[in-house]
Amino acid sequence: MRLGVEETLGALNAALGPGGPVWFKETRARHLRVRDFLAPRRALEARFGDDQVPERVVHAIVGLQGPGVAPVLSCAPTPAGLALQLRRSAVFERVLGAVAAYAAPTVPAAPGPHVVLHCPALRGSPCALRLSQLRAVLVADHLARALHAHRVSVRLVPAVRDPHMPTFLQQLRVDWPAASERAATEALRSRALAELTPARNAEALPPGALGRVYLKELVDERGRTTGYDPNLDSCLGRTRSLAGPESSRAPHSPPASALCVLFAVTEDLLAVLAELQQAVQDWAEDSSLGLATAPDAGADSCMVVHVVSCEEEFQQQKLDLVWWKLDDQAPLRQKHLVCGPVKVAGAPGTLTAPEYYELRHAQVCKASALKRGRDLAQDSAWMEIFRVLCVATIKFEMLSTAPQSQLLLALADSSISTKGTKSGTFVMYNCARLATLFEGYKCSMEQGLYPTFPPVSSLDFSLLHDEGEWLLLFNSILPFPDLLSQTAALPCTAPGLHITARTEMVCKFLVQLSMDFSSYYNRVHILGEPRPHLFGQMFARLQLLRAVREVLHTGLAMLGLPPLSHI
Repeated sequence: MRLGVEETLGALNAALGPGGPVWFKETRARHLRVRDFLAPRRALEARFGDDQVPERVVHAIVGLQGPGVAPVLSCAPTPAGLALQLRRSAVFERVLGAVAAYAAPTVPAAPGPHVVLHCPALRGSPCALRLSQLRAVLVADHLARALHAHRVSVRLVPAVRDPHMPTFLQQLRVDWPAASERAATEALRSRALAELTPARNAEALPPGALGRVYLKELVDERGRTTGYDPNLDSCLGRTRSLAGPESSRAPHSPPASALCVLFAVTEDLLAVLAELQQAVQDWAEDSSLGLATAPDAGADSCMVVHVVSCEEEFQQQKLDLVWWKLDDQAPLRQKHLVCGPVKVAGAPGTLTAPEYYELRHAQVCKASALKRGRDLAQDSAWMEIFRVLCVATIKFEMLSTAPQSQLLLALADSSISTKGTKSGTFVMYNCARLATLFEGYKCSMEQGLYPTFPPVSSLDFSLLHDEGEWLLLFNSILPFPDLLSQTAALPCTAPGLHITARTEMVCKFLVQLSMDFSSYYNRVHILGEPRPHLFGQMFARLQLLRAVREVLHTGLAMLGLPPLSHI
């Protein structure tokens, strides 16, 4: 079984006896020089009073064992609290001897709920896609990849119909289905005609509208008032608000007609509902056919997550309620993941997603031409690399901030520099440096300068004593599976309408990993002189960096980005 940070923390806290968690993992280099975990002094005083931690407790901590628990070297009181250090050479050996276990997500023992990811922004065309909607699309794609990696059954809605959208999504390396045929709407239409309140004589229905739905009464009836806009009252008129781009009205602001919210119950709306309905029903059919699904497959075991921009959320709330009104089998769990607004410094607010992509692509090409002193626009291999760098820049910009927070974009050329430590370009640059390192070893080995790589079991990891080596293993490789699990965690049973997701974690992690690797690589000469007495340390370091490479590649795959061999 792999070692785990969460397992180790759990065992440490249990060793202190009843009470809340006390221990935390150190991450800063200056603290890791003297300890790996700390139980702060004040927390210990609250647990044990002014007395010292009992000696028997300290002895129990030093002897901790268990599934996933890292081996302990020492535990001693310090002015900061109880400091614990691991047996680092043993941790290196356990982790680097099983790299694959740490470079992949942990597969849960039991399947979770089925998830329908619904991104309304994809019903329009690329040229109408605003930056806030692009953010929602990238969040939905990243979340889908994280869920798939954890064996969660995911359906993506809508299947895109605009003829230009698949090409644009392919440019962005967003994996989303295209439409084949429309879902049937006859059942929903019949239910709508039976359920909707017809207009009174003095009221005129907009063209194509079938009738009126009083949404506020439905909210009260369902008992789901938490999180719904208080201005929801009635639903009457326009299709475009759901099937296409939404107006730029600020989120949660009351509509112009105060408590009379116009809303279309038309064929286009029914098509939207039918597609969602079909995505849920497909699982129930799979279960009845004996296909691999959760034991309780069906609408009750399904959660629909609407990933929306803040401008779209008001309309999406109305869609939820109409779905419940017209479909008795609609999932009880519908959650909204609302992405905050995107502000652009020094640029008009009308910048569209394709314009943003073209701007970043032009900046990448310009920076590369300046770096190499020539234009590479006619070189197809380099142009593919530039496209990857462009998408990496965009995804790290859009995904490095928690999705519910406001995002401020700076469009200056500095955003795509490999010298900056916060950009996607910087991460891809260090990915290429790793590839160059291993290619250099391979070439030197073929020339007879270095021997072939020995079995990992024969490596002496006690030769890894540079603080940068422990920083890479302890802060990046060891906690990586836990980080992936947190990225894929959705609070399915949380009360209320809204949920949060930790889609910023992978980007932040990859940036920090790249910074730690870059600092180590600039300071330590990995491929040293071809002298036999130096090979042991060289191979131990190469195995560490193999693990770094695998973790980096897995993280990039979660973003839909391929590794680069050179930049």
